[in-house]
Amino acid sequence: SWSIFEDRVVYQLLVSLQPPSRHSFRLEQFCGTHLPGRCSSVRVVLECTCLREMGNIPCFVHPPKTNETAQHSPLLQTLCTGSYLDVEEIACWVQNSVQTAWEHLPQWQHWQLTVLPSSRSCRLLLSGPSDVQLCAVLVFAVEQGSPGTFLSLQ
Repeated sequence: SWSIFEDRVVYQLLVSLQPPSRHSFRLEQFCGTHLPGRCSSVRVVLECTCLREMGNIPCFVHPPKTNETAQHSPLLQTLCTGSYLDVEEIACWVQNSVQTAWEHLPQWQHWQLTVLPSSRSCRLLLSGPSDVQLCAVLVFAVEQGSPGTFLSLQ
C-alpha cells in the first residue's frame, strides 16, 4: 500500500520470507488454534535430506558418520533465537544488507538512504533531488496455511 504523510510518500511492502532448502517454517499452535501474530511463534524446522539425492550436501538433522564437522544452519545462526524466527534479528539483518547494497548502486547517487529506527520492520527513507522524500516500510511475513495467506511478524 502507499499513502502521503506530511511531505513524503510512504510505501508499505509485505516481504514474504521463504525458508531456504532443507528448512521449513512451522507455525506453533496452542489449544488447536494459531498463536497470535508474534514472530516467536514461527519455528524453523530442519528437514532430513538423508534419503534425497542432494549430492555432496550433508543432512542437518543427522550427524555425519565420519569425522567430518557437523553442519550448522546459517538461518538458525543469523535470523533466529533458538529455533524460532526473530523479527528483530531479521529487521537488523535487512537494514544492514540494504545499507551495504546501497553503496554499490551508482544509479541512485543523487538519492540519500537513511535507515530509520525500527526494531520489528525495516524503515527506509530516501531523500532525493528537489526535496522529494520516499519512505519504504518493509513488513516481514511468512505464508500460513492456504497460498496467499500471510502471518505478519510485527
